[in-house]
Amino acid sequence: MTIAELREKCKSQLAKVPKDALILLVVILASVASFGLGYQAGIDTGQGSAATGPYMPIAHDESSAGHLVASKTGTKYYLPWCAGAAKISEENKIWFTSPDTAQQAGYTPAANCNGL
Repeated sequence: MTIAELREKCKSQLAKVPKDALILLVVILASVASFGLGYQAGIDTGQGSAATGPYMPIAHDESSAGHLVASKTGTKYYLPWCAGAAKISEENKIWFTSPDTAQQAGYTPAANCNGL
């Protein structure tokens, strides 16, 4: 079979498929490819990867020494990217290197922070 014959055969088969189905297929394939590339980019940067674990290294200012954060006036500790951590003002933040050190200081894990 020559390339010209193969091309004509493909054209005749594609003519039988509704154009809406082809458009839908292209949209689905583009969505899956975009999701996959975004997921891979997240793994490459260390964000959201199960392989890095819940206590992955992150950049802090010089005064922060750990990977868990709590408020001086609170009772819960959070991962830095949890919503509760974002509500803590910078001057009230206390950093811990592990859950054990936070618990020894009297803090308990936040229930609404996934990964604790």
